[in-house]
Amino acid sequence: MAYDDDNVFARILRGEIPCKKVYEDEQVLAFHDINPQAPTHVLVVPKGKYVSMDDFTAKASDAEIAGLFRAIGRIARDFGAEKTGYRILANSGAHAHQEVAHLHVHIFAGRPLGPMLVRR
Repeated sequence: MAYDDDNVFARILRGEIPCKKVYEDEQVLAFHDINPQAPTHVLVVPKGKYVSMDDFTAKASDAEIAGLFRAIGRIARDFGAEKTGYRILANSGAHAHQEVAHLHVHIFAGRPLGPMLVRR
């Protein structure tokens, strides 16, 4: 999957599409998902042009990598999710059903989330 400068997250980062921001620093922007799958559903998006976690960890600076994970922890704490639990998820590629070719991490919390995958 190639990076697309017109993907929805790139457009949000450029301010072309509004978002309900919960956190921003030099490395990331975090905002509420427009179609939440849990009472708390926040997307954490690195500001660099990275398609997936493997792309990010191969090309991002140490500051960008640390910044992403520190932001995830801070947001979870800000929402009180560390008390009852939360899930982080980053889809990568077609088999994982990645819909936007810009790395983004979902934070889900606010209710019991159930099993990670349907068992077959």
